[in-house]
Amino acid sequence: MSDETTTPEAESEATERRHFIQQAIDEDLRSGRFERVQTRFPPEPNGHLHVGHAKAICLNFALAEEYGGVCKLRFDDTNPSREKQEYVDAMMRDIRWLGFEWDGEPCHASDYFQQLHDWAIVLIEKGLAYVCDLSPDEMREHRGTLTEAGKNSPHRDRSVEENLDLFALMRAGEFEDGSRTLRAKIDMSSPNINLRDPVMYRIQKVTHQRTGDEWPIYPTYDWAHGQSDSIEGVTFSLCSQEFENNRPLYDWYLDQLGVHHPRQIESARLSLATIFLSKRKLIQLVDEGHVESWDDPRMPTLSGMRRRGYTPEAIRSFIKTAGVSKSESRHELVQLENALREHQNRWAERRYCVLKPLKVVITNYPEGQTEELEAINNPEDPDAGTRTLPFSREIYIERTDFMEDPPRKFFRLAPDREVRLRYAYFIRCEEVIKDESGEVVELRCTYDPETRGGNAPDGRKVKGTIHWVDAAQSVPAELRLFEPLFSIDGPEQLGEGEDLFDHINPKSREVLTGCLVEPSLGDAAPGSLWQFERHGYFCADPDGKPGAPVFNRSVSLRDSWAKIQAKGGGKGGGKGRK
Repeated sequence: MSDETTTPEAESEATERRHFIQQAIDEDLRSGRFERVQTRFPPEPNGHLHVGHAKAICLNFALAEEYGGVCKLRFDDTNPSREKQEYVDAMMRDIRWLGFEWDGEPCHASDYFQQLHDWAIVLIEKGLAYVCDLSPDEMREHRGTLTEAGKNSPHRDRSVEENLDLFALMRAGEFEDGSRTLRAKIDMSSPNINLRDPVMYRIQKVTHQRTGDEWPIYPTYDWAHGQSDSIEGVTFSLCSQEFENNRPLYDWYLDQLGVHHPRQIESARLSLATIFLSKRKLIQLVDEGHVESWDDPRMPTLSGMRRRGYTPEAIRSFIKTAGVSKSESRHELVQLENALREHQNRWAERRYCVLKPLKVVITNYPEGQTEELEAINNPEDPDAGTRTLPFSREIYIERTDFMEDPPRKFFRLAPDREVRLRYAYFIRCEEVIKDESGEVVELRCTYDPETRGGNAPDGRKVKGTIHWVDAAQSVPAELRLFEPLFSIDGPEQLGEGEDLFDHINPKSREVLTGCLVEPSLGDAAPGSLWQFERHGYFCADPDGKPGAPVFNRSVSLRDSWAKIQAKGGGKGGGKGRK
């Protein structure tokens, strides 16, 4: 075997193919700045994780794995008034569902409250932190603007001894909520507003879900975050782009303490058209009852997406395709949906479902007879095998698969026309039965017993193939169909004085009752995934019961939404959306 050498040009090309975070890690390992890779995923437990978090999860865990390192899970639980244990549990469940496992036991910022407190005293003793009596409004007035420097607090020059005494009284709970803060003493004239004496501690007499009433003061995110990274031995603290201006503060705290100093690197967040990922807005959706719960299938939360039928594989594939960059770009929802279609097409078993049933009586089929027909579970997966479908004299077809006076290109069932029942027989419509109002309620048809399996021995062809369910053994089901929750694509479409909630799509959820599914779906397990032929991909919902299943449509078979948009819908407030 001949030796191959890598040219400088090839090395350069390989480097360019690696995204900028990989290149930064490569350089830090080469230079000896770090000898290993440790990342962390640090959510605040004040809600459920959403698809935007999925990007951060995939990035942190995948990079750790790529370099043979570890990824820690840390809950930044520094704001107990908004945090709950149920959110901690939900987040751990979602991360594992995505296919990742953190190193060791989950960590919490609250694990480090004593160390953070002790380090705050270190900064006070160094003259780098002081207790401030300004109210929040007064602090904002002193802070200045992007073009005007801030003003020093009148309490900025308190002595070290006075600051230590006051901070001890804050720790002892002697002051009222919001009456005092501990602030870092940096530079009120800095062009970076984050360095204008930021708050490190605030008084908040709220019971913490882990520490109870032990602490009447709580650290701010900026004070707790970098120091928690340091304590845990994180080497690369990966953040979203909006934290770029916070990096100098992250570095300042670590430098003043002289402790292990991770490197913070920022990248663009995930942005999806029609999907709003503001946690404040998601909380409002739940609290105000615009959705049923955090796992409502219309929500972009991972729990909602799981209930709707999204798979971890599809989400990870989409995240990988979206890539890593410094500049934010909006991705179309169809990219995420296509990732799901691609995965489900390979793995979801096919089943029959009739949304709007129309009865068909096959008059020349023997009464009382039932036969079993073989159907393929998934043509993309030979190992999926086959199943049997019951077939008898009375069946149901889709009402939309029959027209009494069809247009020229309608190839399904019509009077005196023959179609193929998939996996069954050719049938011909002989008679149309209507009720008193003139609505078609039943079709009388004949079948050709020589066409079992869907082919005619004499070679005659039919242009239409339709699906069906057996009348006697089909199971009633409820189907839930979904469209985007909001009727605008992004906040830039909001008019003056408009709120996002003025644009909630009233047709974001449609419930279809009276649907019929083949008997194998009668006891479909919650979370099981299926392709309903011609209708889309569906997921069995926990609301279903044996004999009365409920299914959520995960995604249609094709991108019908894009067609609506192309015709002028979905713009300027979502006009034209179904």
